Amino acid sequence: MNRKNNLLHIGWLILRVGIGISIFLHGLPKIMGGSETWEMVGATMSNFGIDSGHAFWGLIAALSETVGGLLFAMGLLFRPAAIMLTGTMVVAMITHLSMGDSFMVYGHALDLLIVFTGSILIGAGKYSIDTKLLPKIA
Repeated sequence: MNRKNNLLHIGWLILRVGIGISIFLHGLPKIMGGSETWEMVGATMSNFGIDSGHAFWGLIAALSETVGGLLFAMGLLFRPAAIMLTGTMVVAMITHLSMGDSFMVYGHALDLLIVFTGSILIGAGKYSIDTKLLPKIA
């Protein structure tokens, strides 16, 4: 492998791990917050006409961020993790937009939505667990 191609894979590794850990740390307080926090987070589903089961939806969002963030960072089950995180960012962005928040608020969710959507297409990269364990889907 040539030097330029290797740098590309190292760069993607740094981005993948950094974003994954960041989203994990963002979701960890949601997991630790318990059912009261899950209820609050899940209430955002009202933007989609879902007015019950908010604790369930909040738990799903918290798991998506914590477990999905770790999987994203490790490059393990990478595309399913990126799909989960993409969905979570869609909900986050729509929630901020429905509240009339400015770009300074919803822009972070939009940035991550773009990263996770692109990641689905890119894959985990050479330096990932998927490449070692599941080379045909990596």
